[in-house]
Amino acid sequence: QVQLVESGGGLVQAGGSLRLSCLVSNDIFSANTMAWYRQAPGKYRELVAIINTAGGTLYSNSAKGRFTISRDNAKNTVDLQIYNLKPEDTAVYYCNTRWNPITWGQGTQVTVSS
Repeated sequence: QVQLVESGGGLVQAGGSLRLSCLVSNDIFSANTMAWYRQAPGKYRELVAIINTAGGTLYSNSAKGRFTISRDNAKNTVDLQIYNLKPEDTAVYYCNTRWNPITWGQGTQVTVSS
C-alpha cells in the first residue's frame, strides 16, 4: 500500500533540469503540509521545500530561485521541479510531511555531473 513513493531522479549534467514526483497515500496527503528533503553523502537530511494544503510554499536558501514545489490534489502527488542543477544538488531526495514525518520512502537519487 502506498504511503510515500518518490520517483524522477537520475543522472544529469550541471545546468540541466529534473522533475521529481512523490505519490502519497490519500489520508496523509489531504491533511498535511508536505515537504521535500534531501540527503547528500555523509551529510544530514535537510529540508528543501514546503507546501501547505492551500498551496503556500517555502524554500530553503539553497533552493530559492531554482526549485519549485507543487501539489496535485487530484493525483495525491507532490512534485519538485529543479532547474539549473549543480553538482552540490547531488543527493537522495525524499518527500514526507513537514510536521510529524511518517516512515520514509526509498527516496530518489539525483546525481549531477560537472
